[in-house]
Amino acid sequence: MNWLKTLLATLIGLVIIAVGILFTVHNTAPVSIDLVFVQLPEATLSLWLILAFVTGGICGVLLSTLTILALKTRLHSAQRKVKSSREEIERLRASALKEPA
Repeated sequence: MNWLKTLLATLIGLVIIAVGILFTVHNTAPVSIDLVFVQLPEATLSLWLILAFVTGGICGVLLSTLTILALKTRLHSAQRKVKSSREEIERLRASALKEPA
């Protein structure tokens, strides 16, 4: 079963590389990007599109990492509150058992 996963991952990787190469070959028109305040140098359309895709992926990973860190912080805080509440309950139970009726 492991060899099947490896074979499938290799095939998918090869297809992605082939599509990337075809994309690069068919989009060779030189373009320059004007970002209002900055004029980027002239490069092929495929390069700019790939850079935009990679930049978007990196931004997505960074934003999701920040979200995960915030959620982990909230979880840790909630776990501390639960622990202190349980300790208080145990103290109250212990003190109730020690008091004579």
